[in-house]
Amino acid sequence: MPRAPLLVQAARREPVERTPGWFMRQAGRILPEYRAIRERLTLIEISQRPDVAAEVTLQPLRRMPLDAAIMFADIMTPLIGAGVALDIVEGVGPVIERPIRDDAGVRAIRALQPDQDVPYVLETLRLVRRELDASQALIGFAGAPFTLAAYLVEGRPSRDFVRTKSLMYGAPATWHMLMDRLAELTVAYLRAQIGAGVDAVQVFDSWVGALSPDDYAQFVQPYMRRIFTSLGSAGVPMIHFGVMTSTLLEAMATDGASVIGLDWRVPLDEGWSRIGYDLAVQGNLDPVALFAPPAVLEAKALDVLQRAGGRPGHIFNLGHGFLPGTPLDNAIRLAELVRHESARLHEDRRPLAILA
Repeated sequence: MPRAPLLVQAARREPVERTPGWFMRQAGRILPEYRAIRERLTLIEISQRPDVAAEVTLQPLRRMPLDAAIMFADIMTPLIGAGVALDIVEGVGPVIERPIRDDAGVRAIRALQPDQDVPYVLETLRLVRRELDASQALIGFAGAPFTLAAYLVEGRPSRDFVRTKSLMYGAPATWHMLMDRLAELTVAYLRAQIGAGVDAVQVFDSWVGALSPDDYAQFVQPYMRRIFTSLGSAGVPMIHFGVMTSTLLEAMATDGASVIGLDWRVPLDEGWSRIGYDLAVQGNLDPVALFAPPAVLEAKALDVLQRAGGRPGHIFNLGHGFLPGTPLDNAIRLAELVRHESARLHEDRRPLAILA
């Protein structure tokens, strides 16, 4: 039997010859060939053209030694498929035409039927799958219900989430109706991606760090547990990633994912200890480190690998996605460093040395 892709092995906490690595937001942003496409097509237009979305998904793998491709789409894509009128405004982010304020707004979100509502996503995955070799994983993803709800209720990106939390606290029945609908949409969306050939899925919760542990437990956790429980029988690794989640890690560890993504605000060894070694971890280099001089970047990357200590179950990534303006040469150097130095660590456990 052929072995699973290296990332899948690591996600299952199997011994591997080196640490697999990939980068959030690797498809796009830092690549000139992607920016050339964006000069003529919007993000939504790219997502809805499988040939172009597949090309964008594969572009970073031609530039640097990565162990996974992550499909090109936006976290709002399934909401568009479910009938939500929105636009992704350059320099702003998602802008909702009719923000949700009541039960009627929730009911306007249709149940998602992926084959009919987002067939282009599934076709993109099938195209990419055919281009990858057996060692490379294909990652599907979805936005988590809380992050989707925050956009839907606020109407656009927010820093304080006043409307979102006001709905949670002041109209809990409406809030739970919304989260129930979004959880079902997420399950349907990810299940369809698994059927189209992805090797792993990641759930992005970009804004969940705005919540206290108690609010997470009451207003979000039941829906995250439903998602991971519903998908568990599919047998693919499930990655749960949130930003600014240092106070939520212990709770997230009980939600049912097989991998917890750590941002850079918690040292990797501390975060792993807190969630437990029965789970794999992903992360967690500060994305700003890619703007540092090469020696500093390398030292920080090696620190992440040293904190993992060669223990089975580490997937190297950033603590969030590439930032605009990230030097491409530094991204390539980082990918090469992780591949080379992690192999040496796994082979003989000698102290790591910065590449000359």
